[in-house]
Amino acid sequence: MWGICGYAGIRENGLLESMTAALTHRGPDSQGLFRHEDVGLGHRRLSIIDVAGGQQPIENEDGSLVIICNGEVYNFQSLREELIARGHRFRTKSDTEVILHLYEDHGPACLERMAGMWAFAIYDRRKRELFLARDRLGIKPLYYVDLGGRFLFASEFKAILRYDRFQPTLNARAIADYLALRYVPGPGGMFRELRKLPAGHFMVVKEGRLSLTRYWTPQLYCGPFERSEEEYLEQYAELFERSVRRRMICEVPLGAYLSSGLDSHTIAAVMSRLLS
Repeated sequence: MWGICGYAGIRENGLLESMTAALTHRGPDSQGLFRHEDVGLGHRRLSIIDVAGGQQPIENEDGSLVIICNGEVYNFQSLREELIARGHRFRTKSDTEVILHLYEDHGPACLERMAGMWAFAIYDRRKRELFLARDRLGIKPLYYVDLGGRFLFASEFKAILRYDRFQPTLNARAIADYLALRYVPGPGGMFRELRKLPAGHFMVVKEGRLSLTRYWTPQLYCGPFERSEEEYLEQYAELFERSVRRRMICEVPLGAYLSSGLDSHTIAAVMSRLLS
């Protein structure tokens, strides 16, 4: 778990530090800040990959792009090799820097190449443009508020509330949803101004204007089913093990948090087989 936050169209001393501090519990290992004119990016880090050198924000080779990320890209190693072959120079061994260079080459289409979970923001100094994206299933949270030329975002809404010039108004419908469902369905939130970046979407913020684009839609497969049931079960077992193995790439001890269900016990069993 990491924490990211930031803003565009705001010039206020101490705001970035205050927003980032509100997310300390999400990343107790280190803090990183970036400012450029009326744009600020903040990051709280929980060190998992490239413990020694993966501090954020991270800039590309010429400093034109800078990224903060909450998440993991499971296929970053193969993507990194591809990017190095194309001439990119890496300053870290982190998966976050892979996202940065992949975006540098492909723009928003980079999301189609990535496997994992993420909520990240990239600022382009040349275009004066902020790019934000959330993973396909919305595993990682990302909240934002548009105040007409002033834009704020964060992993948790409490960081946005550090902006004194923002006075949120309660959303009565959200209270009813919470009492009935024990959560508030997106894209809205507990306050009228609060929005959640929808799963499988990216956003561009430029000159005070927001544009939202969907980059992924789940596909339902209805056949034909030409293999036997045993063959499908065998293929599923292979995909399941590959999925668990991808999530075990890290430089710190691994564990499994079990809910006592069949699914979590199966994950733990595969982990045990893959580890010593």
